[in-house]
Amino acid sequence: MALKKKRKGGKTVVNIVLGVICLIWLLPTLGLLISSFRPAADILQTGWWNVFPHQEWKAAGETIKLPKDVDLRGPIEVNGKTYTDEQLKAGVEVDGSRLKWENRRARTISVEKQGWVTSTDLTLDNYKNVISGKEYTLKNADGSATTEKGTGLSQAFWNTLTIAVPATVIPVLIASFAAYAFAWLRFPGRKTMFVIIIAMLVIPIQVALIPVLKDYTSLGLNGSYLGIWLAHTAFGLPLVTYFMYNFISQLPKDLFESAFMDGASHFTIFSRLILPLSVPALASIGIFQFLWVWNDYLVSLIFIGNQPNVQVMSMKIADLVGSRGNDWHLLTSAAFISMLMPLAIFFLLQKYFVRGLMGGSVKG
Repeated sequence: MALKKKRKGGKTVVNIVLGVICLIWLLPTLGLLISSFRPAADILQTGWWNVFPHQEWKAAGETIKLPKDVDLRGPIEVNGKTYTDEQLKAGVEVDGSRLKWENRRARTISVEKQGWVTSTDLTLDNYKNVISGKEYTLKNADGSATTEKGTGLSQAFWNTLTIAVPATVIPVLIASFAAYAFAWLRFPGRKTMFVIIIAMLVIPIQVALIPVLKDYTSLGLNGSYLGIWLAHTAFGLPLVTYFMYNFISQLPKDLFESAFMDGASHFTIFSRLILPLSVPALASIGIFQFLWVWNDYLVSLIFIGNQPNVQVMSMKIADLVGSRGNDWHLLTSAAFISMLMPLAIFFLLQKYFVRGLMGGSVKG
């Protein structure tokens, strides 16, 4: 009985810790999502949590009119008490109310009371403005209006998708062939080649950037989609090959013996047996490869450049941070747009994800 209670207590602690970790991860994402729908003036003035019911000072309908000859540089008497001009500008609390200048020039003071309010002024304009490259009018907090030009993120989105899909499919397909060969074929130098591939996992990609860039320049591949596809394939192959090898090497040997007895070739075995059985592993490593390519900045910057017509999402958002750091309404919506595709890929393939990660961990 004591052991059962101890296990239950330990499980409760684990659940609480996991809940706290999930909350820590989810809160920034929730704030980013809410901010992406808020008007620019609201983002600059208040936090995203103000969309939920909260207490706030608001005008109670009562106004105090001061004589026009009141000297604002000295003590200002209001209802028998004196305050400074700075206090009235910021708002001063008196007996559960707050006194604040309503119109300083007209010498009128607003009496405010605290009440529950909810900010429901949400809009899709942020997404429209960040996706399109058209000009739009932005209303400021002081009531004025300024004209801004949209970001044109749609072009960067398609550029990133054009890079990410082939740069995920190509290395996963090549690595699957290689993993099958290392796991079930016998050829000279097999172990040596496999050790070399594993050793590449610990080599930083930054070491290879300059030599590869020189070769690309001489071959005319720099700045092309083919060049960036090959670069991502080369940098991703070691990890993908090792991952697929761990899965394919644990498949039952009887499958291959039966197929060979029926006269199947290696290509037939790979296409008819290995690929269908490896779908969970392919989906898992495909998610990792896609996320890495989609969020990549350095490799794309080196091998395809930073010109507007070829910029990827990470570059475009980085430019927003650098050149328009005050446009939080654009930054939040752009960041959330960049998250949509990885989230969609993950949720579409999540049923295979855990199965793929666990593949090969239990033998037999």
